[in-house]
Amino acid sequence: MSLFTHMSFVLFLLLCLNGFIQGLVLGVYEKQPDNEGIRLTEAAAAFDSSISGKLSEMLTISGPLLKKGKSRTFYGLHQDFPSVVVVGLGKSSTGVCGKENWDNCKESIRAAVSVGCRQLQDLEVAHVEVDPCGDGQSAAEGAVLGLFEYDEFKTKKKVRVTTQPYGSVDSAAWQKGVLYGDGQNLARRLMEAPANHITPTAFANTIEQKLSPFAHKVAVHKRPQCWIESEQMGAFLSVSKGSEEPPVFLELHYKGSLDSAQPPLVLVGKGITFDSGGISLKPSSGMDAMRADMGGAATVCSALVTAAALKLPINIIGLAPLCENMPSGKANKPGDVVRAKNGKTIQVDNTDAEGRLILADALCYAHSFKPRAIINAATLTGAVDVALGSAAAGVFTNSDWLWERLQKASIVTGDRVWRMPLFQHYTKQITENALADLNNVGKYSRSGGACTAAAFLREFVTADHWAHLDIAGVMTNKDEIPYLRKGMSGRPTRTLVEFIHFVQNSDLFSN
Repeated sequence: MSLFTHMSFVLFLLLCLNGFIQGLVLGVYEKQPDNEGIRLTEAAAAFDSSISGKLSEMLTISGPLLKKGKSRTFYGLHQDFPSVVVVGLGKSSTGVCGKENWDNCKESIRAAVSVGCRQLQDLEVAHVEVDPCGDGQSAAEGAVLGLFEYDEFKTKKKVRVTTQPYGSVDSAAWQKGVLYGDGQNLARRLMEAPANHITPTAFANTIEQKLSPFAHKVAVHKRPQCWIESEQMGAFLSVSKGSEEPPVFLELHYKGSLDSAQPPLVLVGKGITFDSGGISLKPSSGMDAMRADMGGAATVCSALVTAAALKLPINIIGLAPLCENMPSGKANKPGDVVRAKNGKTIQVDNTDAEGRLILADALCYAHSFKPRAIINAATLTGAVDVALGSAAAGVFTNSDWLWERLQKASIVTGDRVWRMPLFQHYTKQITENALADLNNVGKYSRSGGACTAAAFLREFVTADHWAHLDIAGVMTNKDEIPYLRKGMSGRPTRTLVEFIHFVQNSDLFSN
């Protein structure tokens, strides 16, 4: 550490001790071959000018210019900001990449801002101003998503950081980014919470509380077991009966459109708040992660909360069948036959393929609202993780219209989707069955497991526009997404919100 840097750091510590705990995150672009100078963002250039070029000087003498996603911290450059973190944004000319199916610029901003904010959080800086880096929404998303860490049951917690944009910014874009990030963080919080704290009842209560500020636009119905029985949801009930926790069918109505008669978009989420596998018991290693098997319910409910916060002019209904899948004397046994809401019988050969059972009844019920489109999300199969890993959620759909718009939304958010097949080849594997109309696993259980699961769900869909998102592969984050810490990811909440934002005035929903 140079003498100048050492003295600056000492000054930073003195300022912090006196309560001046404020930091700044600024962006710098990667050096181009035809340009030897340092290229700062608009906000960073204005800051540099205000301190007579000291930032450029320090960047020059501190070594090679920052590469994308890297950071450098300076102390004592400005009296209002004891610590300044400069982050690398990569090349300034990048945009949508056809090969990667995302916007490189937006992803770079999210990643860079998250790095800078975390750096300051580690220094226990409580208030951070953030360079919008030319895209206020992406910068806000990077800040909000990057700072999130689930530590509710830890005695020692990270410092809570508040963020705001630095310099001129489109305030609406920034606020939109904050709401997008908050929405995904809500899903992450639900998915991370221990299963003894997020039971079906607790999940429903949490979502009701989050929607309370929008009570004039949202109706929340927490349907009890007696209602589920009256709706003849035999497949859902067969899964829930193995647990001491009572099931809840959560039903949310968001009336965002001025036309109250507008047919809704229905979002359906798998809500297994803990999945032991039932009698087909899972291995104990890694079973704790099955507290997040309600990731589908978490993402669709969080998307609806975000849509309400954004006041999007569209009618949305959210449905989440919530229960535990546990082994007991009352639990489903391999070979049992149950009857779904639409009358179809199902042979349950694997009690660990329970998500499709609860979704079957929820999808049947979704049709009672005469929806324009139905999208369901579920951490449904390990097979989709084998196929796609954490790069994208698998989408199975009968609608090119839905697919095109989901894909466009995912390019904007960087939280990608990838289309998977719905061939009759897979349908035959779950319909050719000895004891019942359907089997809950394919004849060749290890082959095309994500595809046979989707084929099973399609047996409960008559809507022209339906999409099933298998999100098991994107449930967690190790180090794949740089602006998310390790843990439950909350994906693809932002893609669902962006899709809703994208279609709110489309031909399908405007007439």
